[in-house]
Amino acid sequence: MIGKGDRAPDFTLPSDDGGRVSLGDFKGRRLVLYFYPKDNTPGCTRQACDLRDEMPAFDALGVAVVGVSPDTVDAHRKFKTKYDLNFTLLADEDHEVAAAYGVWKEKSMYGRKYLGIQRSTFLIGADGRVEEVWRRVRPKGHADMVAARLGE
Repeated sequence: MIGKGDRAPDFTLPSDDGGRVSLGDFKGRRLVLYFYPKDNTPGCTRQACDLRDEMPAFDALGVAVVGVSPDTVDAHRKFKTKYDLNFTLLADEDHEVAAAYGVWKEKSMYGRKYLGIQRSTFLIGADGRVEEVWRRVRPKGHADMVAARLGE
């Protein structure tokens, strides 16, 4: 499991703008990399909109924000447009990056077991090492927690 001080696993994924984004694109800059289950669901929408609203503070600190879910690029594009999101969304359709970060987990709902994203956020330093990890994130208040940690 990825923890504080570990080197963040590298990745390259398709983005909502049709390009590809890699961890290396953020070298020399801090990155909030957050994993969420699904576009347009109540918790994921709340989390994304809260992060959107904190972007001026993140930008002032030179911190990038990137969201990752198993949804398609097209789904991300629609989600981003619908909620005027001001950060990049990446499509991890084969779950490889989620697995590398240890957030592709067995979950249970109404007695049914399935694999899915465990909502988690990683603060990655300019040196590519993990500075902070939030697992089993609750959407409400999470953006404020991240912003507070960045302000330390």
